[in-house]
Amino acid sequence: MTDTAVETPADPIHAFIAQAIAEHPVVLFMKGTPDAPRCGFSSLAVQILDHVGVEFVGVDVLQDDGLRDGIKTFTDWPTIPQLYVKGEFVGGSDIVREMFQAGELQALMAEKGVPTGQA
Repeated sequence: MTDTAVETPADPIHAFIAQAIAEHPVVLFMKGTPDAPRCGFSSLAVQILDHVGVEFVGVDVLQDDGLRDGIKTFTDWPTIPQLYVKGEFVGGSDIVREMFQAGELQALMAEKGVPTGQA
């Protein structure tokens, strides 16, 4: 086994997920798009990120069954949406909501150097 095999997942779906997370500071794997969420949990996560004023990339897992299943195995997390900040898995909509309500989401963004629209 070489170092290259460790850095690049063998599964092309996992490689796509890893690349998206590496290329964008904030990524939300969700059902639908930020402009048109297709489930209440994804909608809630989008609303919170919009309220905080964070720029993020939404990846619609409904476009590909492999991606929909792959994101769950990538993090060993059974639900969608899934939020990543600076390469770190944060959680799903319940965790994002709880962190937001406690001020922890805003603190995480500040700690990670992610600009927000809040003063």
